[in-house]
Amino acid sequence: MTSVPGGRGACRRAVVAAVGAAGLTAALAACGGMSDAGGSGAKNTEGGGSQDAGGSGGGGGAGGTLAKTSEIPQGGGKIFKAEKVVVTQPKEGEIKAFSAVCPHAGCVVNEVSGGTINCPCHGSKFDITDGSVKHGPATKALEPAKVNVKGGSVTLG
Repeated sequence: MTSVPGGRGACRRAVVAAVGAAGLTAALAACGGMSDAGGSGAKNTEGGGSQDAGGSGGGGGAGGTLAKTSEIPQGGGKIFKAEKVVVTQPKEGEIKAFSAVCPHAGCVVNEVSGGTINCPCHGSKFDITDGSVKHGPATKALEPAKVNVKGGSVTLG
């Protein structure tokens, strides 16, 4: 019988550590999408139709074009996930913008429908005209965001 340094206990500890690390990695990977509430398939809906969230056209950085005003549905809005901004058009020609981060738990809103901006995490709903809370659990309004509307384009300001 040969002796191995550390014996069977050391081998067992190495196996347990390896399995534990693999399990932790799997658990973290599974939870990784949770803070991104809605994942990459987040949708905006307005009047029963839907469109993918996210900007169209140029870069979304400061000064970058988010969308044409014609792409923002009247009575609805569009979420720009990468920029964490939601742009709404409550009435024809009236463009509003808010942070897309829900003040309740930090989730990113995923839908604009029925006159509200909706958070998938706990069901909070915010008014498209001023970002105020229409349905909790959120108790604070969405923060206003600065955008510029010029020449039929909406850009981050």
